Amino acid sequence: MSAEFPFHINSDMPARMMAILGEMAAGQEVYSIGECFLDVTGISSLTPPEIYGQQMRERIRRETGLIIGVGLAPTKTLAKLANHAAKKWTQTNGVVDLSDRTRQRKLLHLTDVSDIWGIGLRISRRMNQLGITTALQLADSNISMIRKNFDIIVERITRELNGECCIALEDAPQPKQHILNSRSFGERVEKPEDMQQAVVLYATRAAEKLREQNSRCRLISVSIATARHGNEPQYSNTASRISDYPTDDTRDIIDLALRGLSAIWRDGYRYAKAGVMLGDFYQSGVAQFDMFSEQQPRANADALMAALDGINRSGKGKVWFAGQGERDSSWQMKRERLSPRYTTRLEDIPGIKKFHLMMQRYIARVCPD
Repeated sequence: MSAEFPFHINSDMPARMMAILGEMAAGQEVYSIGECFLDVTGISSLTPPEIYGQQMRERIRRETGLIIGVGLAPTKTLAKLANHAAKKWTQTNGVVDLSDRTRQRKLLHLTDVSDIWGIGLRISRRMNQLGITTALQLADSNISMIRKNFDIIVERITRELNGECCIALEDAPQPKQHILNSRSFGERVEKPEDMQQAVVLYATRAAEKLREQNSRCRLISVSIATARHGNEPQYSNTASRISDYPTDDTRDIIDLALRGLSAIWRDGYRYAKAGVMLGDFYQSGVAQFDMFSEQQPRANADALMAALDGINRSGKGKVWFAGQGERDSSWQMKRERLSPRYTTRLEDIPGIKKFHLMMQRYIARVCPD
């Protein structure tokens, strides 16, 4: 089964949607910010699938205000097609059930081969040359011919179109292989100390993301660049440093990032952007350390990073490294046009914001000190 909402919104509401859908199924794979696959095996013995899909839509609408499309089918590829149809045709009321083989073939006949999940424009053109223009023609194609002309992924898709489950549900998301934290500056950076503050901040955020997926890294890259357009001199460069051991310690990552920065910094330029990228990942608890290396992980590093993350996630306070400088530094990205956080910040809610301003004025008048 595939569930998805068809428009862009901030990440808070999709997270709420995913939590609700996860409660309504035996298994869940979050495919993107607004789409997931659900394991609803056996639900047909309790309630008709279309009714269950409508129940999902109603609960999401009632608890979040979001309108979603629901596609039900025996395989992920068919579920994607059903979801696409649920959003495309209003007469479906947002739910399409492809449990029936006859309905599957009817939809496959109406679907262009290029609209199949996993079949891009390049592959669809090759299929057109072989006389395959619809999803139904692909489903009816000889598997040996598909295997000969395409790769194993296309073969699996073809089998899935025929109701054979070949792409398993991934309950746990795969860890990222690279983590990049990069931002454009609010003002051009000309001083090395300002650039160092930016790199420390980006390295800190990248390290937090690294720990969130329970990984360690050895490769730390830092990049800096001037604006690409204009009459000013242009310069960009990247430097990478390798840690002697896999680390998720923010202090190690900052140290290596600053070493890389010192190698590529050039005076006389007005820098517009910088970034820190982490790579060469190892799973925490599995990484192999070199017992003969002169550099070893810092004592109690894991406990310190856990305490640091715990404080910063608690909402009761923030701890950051002094190298980041002031939190309102001039090089920070401008945020005057930041979208209101209606779902997570009370003072941003229309009405509450005005009341909050009135209370501030009242308190200032009653307690001027």
